[in-house]
Amino acid sequence: MRRSWSAGHDRNDAKVHLDLNAPSFQSDLFSLDVTEVKKVFKTFNKLRALTWNEVFRDKGLHWEEVKSVPGKYTIRLSQSYRAVVTGDAGWMRFAALHLDHDGAYGKK
Repeated sequence: MRRSWSAGHDRNDAKVHLDLNAPSFQSDLFSLDVTEVKKVFKTFNKLRALTWNEVFRDKGLHWEEVKSVPGKYTIRLSQSYRAVVTGDAGWMRFAALHLDHDGAYGKK
């Protein structure tokens, strides 16, 4: 289910706030090459302009629940990178950045 975090929440029409402060996420983010940084920051800008409902519906972001870890989700930041995120009182908290799709889901 793509939107299970959103079920029953009144904040779905609120703008998304980004929390990029997790040290592991920052470490991965700061190690990206310039071309990839531009793509990822373009997505951050897009996310800041969206409501939660728009995030859940956006085909390019591919919001998906990590089935093996309830409460964690992945979102596409570029063609190459996905992030693991949680939703908390209107904040999208970025926990990890993964080069491959399987890495974001804890698979090898």
